[in-house]
Amino acid sequence: MTVTELNSEVDVQAITPRIGAQLSGIDLRLVSDGAVQAIRSALMVHRVVFFRDQNLEPLDLVAFARRFGTLTRAHPTLVSSPLDPALFDLDSEAGSAANHWHTDVTFVDQPPVYSFLRAEIIPEIGGDTLWANTVAGYRDLRPAIQAMADQLRAVHTNGQDYGRSDVAKATGRSRPEQIEHLRSFVSTVFESEHPVVRIHPETNERALLLGGFAQRVVGYRSAESIDILRTLQAAVTRPENTVRWRWRTGDVAIWDNRATQHYAIYDYGHRHRKVQRVTTKGMTPIGLDGQPSRSLQGDATDYYVAAS
Repeated sequence: MTVTELNSEVDVQAITPRIGAQLSGIDLRLVSDGAVQAIRSALMVHRVVFFRDQNLEPLDLVAFARRFGTLTRAHPTLVSSPLDPALFDLDSEAGSAANHWHTDVTFVDQPPVYSFLRAEIIPEIGGDTLWANTVAGYRDLRPAIQAMADQLRAVHTNGQDYGRSDVAKATGRSRPEQIEHLRSFVSTVFESEHPVVRIHPETNERALLLGGFAQRVVGYRSAESIDILRTLQAAVTRPENTVRWRWRTGDVAIWDNRATQHYAIYDYGHRHRKVQRVTTKGMTPIGLDGQPSRSLQGDATDYYVAAS
């Protein structure tokens, strides 16, 4: 791993050349303004950063995340933790398993900027998470495909197969608590139209805005949409563009949703896995033509309201 130093408090060790770094020399309960800026800078370069053995309490995570921006509520359709409106419990015993490539909450028109994840219960084996660099995915495209992608817009929704309890039930592989979780997930259906290529507002880089919630390309038939989305998505998740984190209880991860996708690997069966997430409020993505994303269905106002 390559080691760099952003300030006297934070050491940054790159995990792969394209994505991911482990940050050390810092206690997230006692983080200074300089360290917060160093973490922000590391996120612009490495997209996702990891901290070992922090052992934060849930409300410590909320307080730390608030240093990076206004917090959203936990989720547009799922309930918050009783501890705080901003805190989202992702508990396998309650049926939660985000085992598909996605960027957080892209079915609303203002997806969050940063996500913060705290590991509370990690199975002895399995339960890793993968992240992918969507800026590198765009750069990997051939110029002609880049030119096509630059002009496209896609509709993202939480009401696709991933979130449909009837589809999950029909497979016969989902437990009752998982099916109930999916019913809650689609209790309100959201749809938003996003540019397929967004401009990162801080780095001015081009990034692919796709993932599992992207269901169709505007102006194309279903079969064409599937082929286009599959081709572009494959560029994002090439192994060269990914990093895998093997969790330990007490770890914390932060990632930039404007430049990443992630996948929580569901390979631990009935073993217990519980993590907690907090997200910061986003801005409307902008395409290369200057046109913003737009909401097509569902009112996310309550989700955007700052959590108390």
